[in-house]
This record gives sequence, C-alpha cells and structure tokens, in this order.
Amino acid sequence: QVQLVESGGGLVQPGGSLRLSCVASGFTFSRHTMSWYRQAPGKERERVAFITNDGKHIDSVASVKGRFTNSRNNPANTLSLQMNSLKPEDTAIYFCKNAFGNWGQGTQVTVSS
Repeated sequence: QVQLVESGGGLVQPGGSLRLSCVASGFTFSRHTMSWYRQAPGKERERVAFITNDGKHIDSVASVKGRFTNSRNNPANTLSLQMNSLKPEDTAIYFCKNAFGNWGQGTQVTVSS
C-alpha cells in the first residue's frame, strides 16, 4: 500500500534551519509530482512547494521563496525540504503528498525562542 513517512521536524529558534524528509513506498515515486503542505493551528492546509517527477520544475509559495528548498532523490524514493531562516509563522505540521492525493502523517515544526 502507499506510504508516505515524513520526518525531521522539531523545535528550532527563529533564524534556524531544519531539513524535512518524506520517504515514499507503494507507488512509482519517480512518476509523481510531489508536494509539501503545511497546516498551522486554526488555519487551512496550504501548499508550500511542489516539484515535478523529474525535478525540473520546482515552485513554492511566496512566503517561503528564498528560504525553503525542495528537492528529490528518485532512486531513494525520498522528497526533501530544506528550511532555512525559519520564522515563527512557519510553525505548522508539514505533510507530503503525491499525485494520487495520498498524504503522510505529518511532522511538527515549531519555531520559537
């Protein structure tokens, strides 16, 4: 069955960095556009970034441009999100999603001093 397992979240001070990973199984990862979403308390889930199956097209929401880098390793079935210069407003649960609409369980990112 399809599995998406996120990891790498945690508590970090403003200005710090985290690297999230999403390990995929149960589907052909290399054929899927993959996305990162986040959901902050009391807010709707929003798409943060996506990357096409071949990694050639990457885009992200304006609020994270220049700070977050989305990448993938198809042979390793892994999606990554490098997050730098983190801000308190980045606090959320971060999820990965494949093109089928399958979600991982999420990983909590908390940015606080």
